[in-house]
Amino acid sequence: MPDTLNIRIGQGFDVHAFGEGGHVMLGGVRVPHDRGVLAHSDGDVVLHALCDAMLGALALGDIGRHFPPSDDRWKGADSIMFVHHCEQLLRERGWRVGNADITVICERPKVGPHAWAMCEQVATALGIETDAVSIKATTTEKLGFTGRGEGIAAQAVVLLVKA
Repeated sequence: MPDTLNIRIGQGFDVHAFGEGGHVMLGGVRVPHDRGVLAHSDGDVVLHALCDAMLGALALGDIGRHFPPSDDRWKGADSIMFVHHCEQLLRERGWRVGNADITVICERPKVGPHAWAMCEQVATALGIETDAVSIKATTTEKLGFTGRGEGIAAQAVVLLVKA
């Protein structure tokens, strides 16, 4: 059956445990923090969730399928590369991101002071206007692993439109 809809929606989720370090990468922005994250790449939960949302909307699996953690090429990789790859897959198939809505889930670090810079980074990587990207944060009211300060998570939703 031919694809008759001119939109697709995808959602993504990512999580990383905190470990040694003095910053976390969020949305392509280096955010000062008393911890780092345990990850094969730079551990940017915002960009990883975004990639999973984009790949999901295309029915192309998840970020681990495209950038397996078992592959040493991606050790310490800048996650903006992953976004560029996903955006290229969109273009090749005749899609573009209409908008992206991303929520960071953590008690710390504080996301608000860095949210606009993250929106700018994501919008630039996707080739869209900054006002088409929303990045916000919430806590889990000290419940669960994020509430105990053991890690950080992000969820993303994207709307794809025919290019």
